Amino acid sequence: MKAYTNEEMEMHIWEYIDGQLSGDERQRISELVASHAAWKSKYAELLALHQGIDLAELDQPSMRFTRNVMEEIAKYHIAPATREYINKKIIWSIAGFFVTIILAFVVYGISQVDWSAGTSGGLFDTDLRSVDYSPLFNNTYINFFLMANVVAALFLLDRVLSQKRKNFHRSSGSVE
Repeated sequence: MKAYTNEEMEMHIWEYIDGQLSGDERQRISELVASHAAWKSKYAELLALHQGIDLAELDQPSMRFTRNVMEEIAKYHIAPATREYINKKIIWSIAGFFVTIILAFVVYGISQVDWSAGTSGGLFDTDLRSVDYSPLFNNTYINFFLMANVVAALFLLDRVLSQKRKNFHRSSGSVE
C-alpha cells in the first residue's frame, strides 16, 4: 500500500465526499477509511465540516427582490416638503441678523468719515484712490465674516432661484 501525506489524504477524502472519484478509486478510499484509524478520524472530521458548510449556505433572494422592496417602499407616505417643518420665523430672524450686521458695518464706515474736512464744491469730490482701506480689510476676523456673508448670500440666491425654477415648472405642467 502506498503511504499518503496528510495533504494527499485530505485531498482524496474531499474528492470522496464530493463524489468526484471513479468506482475503483471510490472503493479503495472506502476500504482505507474502514481499515485505518487515521483515515477514519480525518473522514469524520471532514464530513462534519462538509455538513456544517451545507447547513450554513444561505438562500439566494429572488430575482425580483429589489423591485419588490421598492414597490413596498412606494406604498408608504413620502416625507413632507421642507417648508412644512421649517419655521419661517427662524429663517427671517437669521436673515434679519445678517442684514443688521451689514447695516452696522455701513454705519460704522460712514461714522469713520471726517466730515469736518472741506470739499471743493461737490459731495463726491474726494479722490477714492487716496483712501487707505488696508486697516479695515487687514483684520482676519473681518475678512472671515465678510467671506461667510458672501457664502450665505450665494446660498440664499441659489435657494431663491431654485424656488423660482420649481414654480415655473409647476405652472408649465412639466415634471423635473
